[in-house]
Amino acid sequence: MTKRASDVSASPPRRRSKYTLAPLVLIAANVVLFALFFVWPAVIGLIYSFTNYTGVGAFQLVGLDNYSNLFGDSTFYGALTRTVLYAVLFVPLNFALSLLAANLVVSKHAKGSSVARVIFFIPWLLSPIVVGVLWRWLFGENFGLVNYIFEKLGGSAVPWQSNADLSLLVVVMAAAWMWTGFTMLLFIAAIKNVPVSYYEAASLDGAGPWRQFFSITLPSIAPTSFIVILLNTINAMKEYPVFVALNNGGPGTSNNLLVQYIYETGFKRGQIGYASAASFVLMLILMAVAIIQLIVNRRVENR
Repeated sequence: MTKRASDVSASPPRRRSKYTLAPLVLIAANVVLFALFFVWPAVIGLIYSFTNYTGVGAFQLVGLDNYSNLFGDSTFYGALTRTVLYAVLFVPLNFALSLLAANLVVSKHAKGSSVARVIFFIPWLLSPIVVGVLWRWLFGENFGLVNYIFEKLGGSAVPWQSNADLSLLVVVMAAAWMWTGFTMLLFIAAIKNVPVSYYEAASLDGAGPWRQFFSITLPSIAPTSFIVILLNTINAMKEYPVFVALNNGGPGTSNNLLVQYIYETGFKRGQIGYASAASFVLMLILMAVAIIQLIVNRRVENR
């Protein structure tokens, strides 16, 4: 025992690996970028939200006036309501389309699944501006392909752009089409991790495809489903480019979402302080959504 202790005490000091500093340098670079492009703009925005800053010149502190005015602003409430409605429509539609596509692609009866994956994934590679322009060509009220087909078949043109609800519905479909490829890949990875023995045992018990889907597939991919819903909700609450490219939040301002409201208030009307207050309200809403979904997911996992 004494000999072992002496051997340990006499052992030479460990040499520091030449790669010890590499992780620290990489982490430091990320910390600097995070502080420069997230923390610093967030701090500046928070300060501006308590001022009457217009984008030029000096500013004065106004306390909580921006926030109190915001909660009495009917335009802000209209944009927030439309944003929530868009998220409520977009998230389930994208979830259903992505899950359906993933199940079709991984099915053992599917043929050409590799080509199908590429086709489903292409829309996600497109710029949101391009997606908006493509869908405007499809659902343009006077020149769109869909109305052209309707009229050729003897029907009448549908007011896809001049009706606020139909205009919002077109944007929901366009965004769901664009995001289906990315979400489908998440579901494919999750479905492939489900043990095949589960399905084999279910088949021996006489369970059909629908029973296997609801009793095995859906519960097994619950963590991925949670991530998909969370990401889609946050993306929907921040949606902006597809709306601008497709109908610019129209007709009129009826489909102006919260991000568009913030942009126009801050950069077109020169009310940077007021727009900063609206931005922080949006951030608090997104944080609340994320926390609620995390709590629900944790309770489901602990059952």
